[in-house]
Parts: sequence; C-alpha cells; structure tokens
Amino acid sequence: MRTVYTNREIWKIAYPCLISLVMEQLIGVTDTAFLGHVGEVELGASAIAGVYYVVIFMLGFGFSTGAQIIMARRNGEREYHRMGQLFYHGIYFLIVLAAVAFTLTTIFTKPILGSMISDPDILHAACDYMQWRIYGLFFAFPAAMFRAFFISSTQTKTLTLNSVVMVLSNVVFNYILIFGKFGMPAMGIGGAALGSSLSEGVSLLFFTIYTSRRIDCQKYGLDKLAKFHAATLRKIFPVSFWTMIQSFLSLSTWFLFFLFIEHLGKEALAITNVIRSISGLMFMVVAAFAATCSSLVSNIIGAGKSESVMATIWQHILLCYSFVLPIALLLSLFPRLILGIYTDIPNVIDGAIAPLWVLCSSYLLTVPAQMFFQSISGTGNTRTAFLLELSTLVAYVAYCAIIIGYIKCSVALCWTAEHVYGAILTLLCATYIYRGHWRGKRI
Repeated sequence: MRTVYTNREIWKIAYPCLISLVMEQLIGVTDTAFLGHVGEVELGASAIAGVYYVVIFMLGFGFSTGAQIIMARRNGEREYHRMGQLFYHGIYFLIVLAAVAFTLTTIFTKPILGSMISDPDILHAACDYMQWRIYGLFFAFPAAMFRAFFISSTQTKTLTLNSVVMVLSNVVFNYILIFGKFGMPAMGIGGAALGSSLSEGVSLLFFTIYTSRRIDCQKYGLDKLAKFHAATLRKIFPVSFWTMIQSFLSLSTWFLFFLFIEHLGKEALAITNVIRSISGLMFMVVAAFAATCSSLVSNIIGAGKSESVMATIWQHILLCYSFVLPIALLLSLFPRLILGIYTDIPNVIDGAIAPLWVLCSSYLLTVPAQMFFQSISGTGNTRTAFLLELSTLVAYVAYCAIIIGYIKCSVALCWTAEHVYGAILTLLCATYIYRGHWRGKRI
C-alpha cells in the first residue's frame, strides 16, 4: 500500500496535538487530584458533573470537528482563503449555541440530575459544580473552532503552547478557589468548576492573540471578519450536524455509565472517577493520532490521492500502539504509585487496581476502533460514521444495563464495557473502509 506521509511527518503533526490534549486532560486530573484530598463525595460528584458538562461541550466540539474536516479538505485543495469563511461562520454559530446551551443547562440541570442521582449529598455537590462550570461554554466553544483551524491546516504546535497556558492557569485557579487562598473564600467543588471555566477563558484569549500576531491571516482569509451568509453555514452543516449528534450521543452513553455506577455506591463511583481520569490521559494519545488521521485523510482525498488512505490509517494505528501499549504496561505494573497521585483514600486505591488492569487491556481494541472511525469522518461521510457508532452505542448501553444495572458486577467487570465498545466499532468501521464506499464523496 502506498503512503503519502512518512512516520516522522505524521508524528510532527500528531505530537503537538497529543501534548495539547494531554495538557487539557490535566485540567480534569487537577480537579480530581485536588478534590481527591477533599472528600469521597466531592470526588464522586465531580465525576458525574464533569462528564455531564463534557456531554454538553461535545455539541460544540462535534460541530468544530465537522468544520475541521471541511477546512482540511480546502487545505488539501490549496484553497486556503476559503478556510477563513468557514472558521468565522463556525465561531458565529458556536457563540449562539453556547448561549442556548447555557440557558437550557441553567434551567434543567437540577431536575435532570435529581431524577438520576440517588444520593442527596452527591446531587448537591454535582449541582454546585455545574453552577460555575457552565460559564466555561462561552470560552470553550469558540476555542474548539480555533483548535479545528490549527489541526486542519496542520499547524498543531500552537495547540501545545495554548494547553500549557491553560493547565497552569487551572492549577493556580484551583489552588486559590478550592482551598480559599490569598483572601478568597474556600469554595470546594464549586472552586474546581470556576477554576476550570476561568482557565478556558485564558485559553481563548491566548488563541486570539497568537492567531492575530503569528499566523498569516491574509493567506487564510482571517484578516477581517467575514460577513454572515446562511449559505456558508449550510455548507458546513451536512458534515457538522452528524459529528455534533455523534459526539453528543457518544458522551451521553458515557454519562449513563457513570449513573449506573453511582447506584453501586459512593466508593464505586469514586473508584470509577479515578479510573476515568487515568483513562482520559491514555485516550488523549489515541485522540491525537485519530484527529491527525482524520485530517490527513481529508487532505489526501483533497489532493486526489485516495489510493493512499488505507496505508495512512494503518500507519496511525501502528504509531499509536507504539505509545499506548508501553503506557498501559507501566500502569499495570505500578498501579498503586499511579493511583496514589489521585487520592489518599485507602479503600479507593485498593478497589481501583483491578479496574485499572481491565482498562489497560481495552486499549488493544480502542486504538483501531478510533482510527477507523475518525477516518470515515475524514472522508466526509459523517452520516455513515454516526450510524455506525449509533449501532455500537446501542450494544454498549445494553451491556452496561445488564452487567451494572441488573447483575451489579464489580467495578472491574463493569469496565469490560470498553472492550465491547471497541470490538464492535472496529468491526463495523474497518468493514466500511475496506469496502471503499467512501470514494468519490464531495464536501
């Protein structure tokens, strides 16, 4: 199979994206690490509330992912000036979406969480978290569009710088607001939420300043604000609509997983939150290569080299394995050392070891699943990608309902749901790619 990019070229694009995603994940790690020393209730509540927020955020992120695919295609076609029009229309839409999401979340969060969370202490703490966290939508949605632009134009080094600034800001804000330093009141879990929102504001400010000073704005059509044209937005929606819905549903099922776990008790939920945080760090490696794979597939098709798509996918799978598997091995060999970073609660550490081993083994399937899945989106067939993941999610939720809701298995067995998800998604997406029905798709 012919390749277009060398492993070194792929790595040069992927590693800044990887570092940025890992650094962004450190925001969740920071929250978990701080709250793990506050109490079991706060640790468990931040798990549910954090995933609940991410479910909402994925609407905006999903839209930006669709826009990224189209901008990458224009980049491959060397029609750089058209990327600015797409970028600005994405910003316009996401600001409106943030306002709508903020309003609806403010009104419906307590009734929604109240109907799903059985423990009143966890419910109160989760609502306290969301009260401050939703302000971050006004910063996170536009920032997602900046991220889409830099990935589609393969200028991913910017993401690393942005993420360093974002994480350092979050550490400072969390320290001050959670524990009440420098004259500020101790806000506890609410301080973790407000700190994360403020760090997203710092991130957006950095993106804006960096782009205006370091990017050739005239080349990409960013030198002046684009006038709004509904026709331009309509060109984005056929691709972005399906990535929005797919991202939202995917994280919604993840949220359901935590709700199932919550009914097993506070300790089970605290353990799952720690495992989620560790999984997030590993998944960021996968996500970085998957995002790069999607963007390069779109660039390759735009350059008229569709015959190299399959080779490019396998390059990304093997490269991703070379990073993920050593990390999984280290986590499996030294679980207590890693878990001790997140919490000093003995029962939580002891209970998290077996689930951590299960999680590490699931990445044998997660890697190919994400590469093939994101490649389908990169071809522009986002509706097909949505339908394939929807089928996978139905099986995933059914499996969770049986082993967690009905059988009430141990936390370790509950995490085998990741194996089910990865196996089914790999099978469906790889079959579609190999059949070649994506060829000839115009976006």
